[in-house]
Amino acid sequence: MRWNDVTMIAEELSDKYPDIDPKTVRFVDLHNWVCTLDGFDDDPARGGERVLEAIQAAWIAEGDEDDA
Repeated sequence: MRWNDVTMIAEELSDKYPDIDPKTVRFVDLHNWVCTLDGFDDDPARGGERVLEAIQAAWIAEGDEDDA
């Protein structure tokens, strides 16, 4: 899994942190959580604000799908 696998990362985060509201997660924490996901294999330095925003948005959408 790499930074550009936004949807997959969001799904993994949703599974690993089911009680966390992704709207409240700080980007520092989000970055750290992504880097520690099983199967994540990319340069941590490539995880900038733009990709973290995309991951957060996908995670929020993932939660919305679960609620539907």
